[in-house]
Amino acid sequence: QLVESGGGLVQPGGSLRLSCAASGFSLGYFAIGWFRQAPGKEREGVSCISTRDGTTDYTDSVKGRFTISRDNAKNTVYLQMNSLSPEDTALYYCAVYAGGQYCSGYVPTEYRYWGQGTQVTVSS
Repeated sequence: QLVESGGGLVQPGGSLRLSCAASGFSLGYFAIGWFRQAPGKEREGVSCISTRDGTTDYTDSVKGRFTISRDNAKNTVYLQMNSLSPEDTALYYCAVYAGGQYCSGYVPTEYRYWGQGTQVTVSS
């Protein structure tokens, strides 16, 4: 099971760091993705980190603002989010990529062990 945390209310231009912690298995063996879903919109892939070499990927709208990282000793993956805008408001989820140790796209059905999500609200 994955548990997300770190969400909250932040002003535009602010920062948050989300955490994705695993229980019952080691995240270090898997590529991990972050997704988000805003009200009335489809779930959107945000970022992914591979397990072998830590290769990262970002959707265009967050490149240069978000950074994904992992701490295998803490069994946790992080998403550092800077320069937040109201368009980033969503429920953020992490999940295990079931297609291998390297990230390859953001098709939700290719991910497993979704957490319950953590809400990020960007508003003044």
